[in-house]
Amino acid sequence: MRCFLLPFLMLLSACGDAVPTEQPSRILAMGDSLMAWHSLAGKSIADTVARELQEPVVDRSVSAARVIYKLPVSAAAGMQIRNQYRPGKWDWVIVNGGGNDLWLGCGCFACNRKMDKLISSDGRKGAIPGMLSDLRATGAKVIYVGYLRSPGVGSLIEHCRDEGNELETRIERLAALDEGIYFLSLKDMVPFGDRSYHALDMIHPSVKASSEIGRKVAGIIQTN
Repeated sequence: MRCFLLPFLMLLSACGDAVPTEQPSRILAMGDSLMAWHSLAGKSIADTVARELQEPVVDRSVSAARVIYKLPVSAAAGMQIRNQYRPGKWDWVIVNGGGNDLWLGCGCFACNRKMDKLISSDGRKGAIPGMLSDLRATGAKVIYVGYLRSPGVGSLIEHCRDEGNELETRIERLAALDEGIYFLSLKDMVPFGDRSYHALDMIHPSVKASSEIGRKVAGIIQTN
């Protein structure tokens, strides 16, 4: 999900930890506002994973973050998703991204070049495969979380559906190449016309959606 670049929305989804940082953790979360939303209320995706597994999850996600981001200072501060990584003994890294690159980077129109820079059609090349390759090189398994689809009513991102589908088709191909990468698709989570999975802006996840996504992520960790 993408974010409006408005200060009060940024405050709602600030980067933080799902549990106290002094506790040991084997799970790291990274990404954009899909991951970060509701973090100040303790109800983000990472918070739900922590509660479901009864273990700490370190959440480094930042609203408005992109996979490809060229401003060095803010990129280092987490606006580039790969820079959210912190060294640690991680067994799992939960990550998402790419939506802001398409929505804010090219408006979901004529995005072929941007898409290819993110990930090639075969899933083998681009910024996303490069990022996941680096994460896998640490020994961690990776869960890549897809995006919620709009319910077809009242959403500014409705026109991004085709681009979102193509992006995630390519990520699925990437995941098929590495048994340590798990792709969690959310494309069928939102029933048509059901607004309850989105926040009031009809872009970001509601608490209900974040909780459901977190339970799905926790399920993957528990069974693998």
